[in-house]
Amino acid sequence: MTVSLFDQFASPTYLGIPLLALALTLPWVLYPSPSTRWLNNRLLTLQGWFINRFTQQILMPLSLGGHKWALILTSLMIFLITLNILGLLPYTFTPTTQLSLNLSLAVPLWLATVLIGLRNQPTAALGHLLPEGTPTPLIPILVIIETISLFIRPLALGVRLTANLTAG
Repeated sequence: MTVSLFDQFASPTYLGIPLLALALTLPWVLYPSPSTRWLNNRLLTLQGWFINRFTQQILMPLSLGGHKWALILTSLMIFLITLNILGLLPYTFTPTTQLSLNLSLAVPLWLATVLIGLRNQPTAALGHLLPEGTPTPLIPILVIIETISLFIRPLALGVRLTANLTAG
């Protein structure tokens, strides 16, 4: 396969569809401008259907108490999908490959889940800090180790996510 020096400037395609066109039309589909024809607008109907299906799939295994997270999870996923699709544009930069964005999204969500778990079920949340059947002399050391691993978890996951996105 021979390529010329200027093939690097060619618009990338996927299944014959230019990715430039796909990346530019996705935000238009996800964020339509409101109109006076709310019920008759096919674009708003498609957007509502997509968000409803996404929310159903995410919340299906959760109890009714977990459905309070629907708005933040759906808006976060639409935001991330938009950023990643716009990263398909040639000569653009995908912000989700930066550790600062990943950690700024991960740490507050992780902290919220930890604090809500401590508030709603304190014994179960604290029970995760000590494995069952631990010998008595090891209890203080294991509690410290498990607490450190709990606080390092969002940093480790953020670094892994950033490395995987950067590596492709």
